[in-house]
Amino acid sequence: MHSHDGHNFHSSHDPQPQTHTHDGRNFHSSHDPPPPKQHTHDGRNFHSSHDAEIPHPNLAAKKKRVSDADMDKVRSTLKQFVRDWSVEGKPEREACYGPMIEALDKHFMQVPLDERKELHVLVPGTGLGRLPYEIIKKGYSCQGNEFSHYMLLSSYFILNRTTQINQHTIYPYIHSFSNMRSSDTLLREIKIPDALPLDLPKGPTFSLVAGDFEEIYGKLDEDDVREPQQGKWDAVLTCFFIDTAKNVVNYLTIIYELLKPGGIWINLGPLLWHFENAGGSSDPSIELSLDEVRTLAENIGFRISDERVIDTTYTGIDDGMLEYVYHTSFWTATKKESA
Repeated sequence: MHSHDGHNFHSSHDPQPQTHTHDGRNFHSSHDPPPPKQHTHDGRNFHSSHDAEIPHPNLAAKKKRVSDADMDKVRSTLKQFVRDWSVEGKPEREACYGPMIEALDKHFMQVPLDERKELHVLVPGTGLGRLPYEIIKKGYSCQGNEFSHYMLLSSYFILNRTTQINQHTIYPYIHSFSNMRSSDTLLREIKIPDALPLDLPKGPTFSLVAGDFEEIYGKLDEDDVREPQQGKWDAVLTCFFIDTAKNVVNYLTIIYELLKPGGIWINLGPLLWHFENAGGSSDPSIELSLDEVRTLAENIGFRISDERVIDTTYTGIDDGMLEYVYHTSFWTATKKESA
């Protein structure tokens, strides 16, 4: 997930792909680290301390100050909790997720409700997982994909470590004093989640894959043992995602190849190109206008319909003194039977 409030969620290192699958109880990772080593004493467990009592002489020197960039990402993640998992974030969710799910239902309206679990929907840039959750609630099987370890850790927390509604309280606005209408705004508490993530219907599958979108879902190398993804998906939903591409041609080509013939790509978002003017890179990014993105999609093999502008904020503060409104582009694009 990439923030659209001016902060980028790219990790400084490429995480290894991880898959979390929902079996009605938890998301299990195939690459979870082993638990801390433990010793037992008189029937009680305690964590091994090893060098804890005798600090390494260079321990203080090894401590690294948290960077301002990392702190910005943490603050943005807290606001993302508001957007995806609070009552206060509902207007933003309805503005973005509502039209996308409505378009999904319209495209598959001929499929009986009890057969929707056979339809597989992919949501790259899934962030904290609310859009996949809503898709699952409608009866579809869904897989989210996320790259940012900030988003991955936070989504694991909210999806797997929550047992009741409004279980956790956060204060997402105390880190900035600008454009606060009152101290009540600054100190405002937010309860999360407003829905129980584990309250899902039986039948549809729910999974989360960690890693770079192009690396996970692009064409495999000859020595890659993973299952190819091409032609396996009935729908791909991208929300505030395609402008995170360094090369949007790759993104759109991969989305096209992932879909089955007649499959649907539903998009909503702006074009805040995240790699524009990124200095020091020998691999320049490609920034296109909306008209050019539309033409590119049609040339790749999509038939675009139901195109319109949807105004929405992104992690906005509803009682603050400043608000950014995106005039996002929404469309549905069907993969032609033969491009």
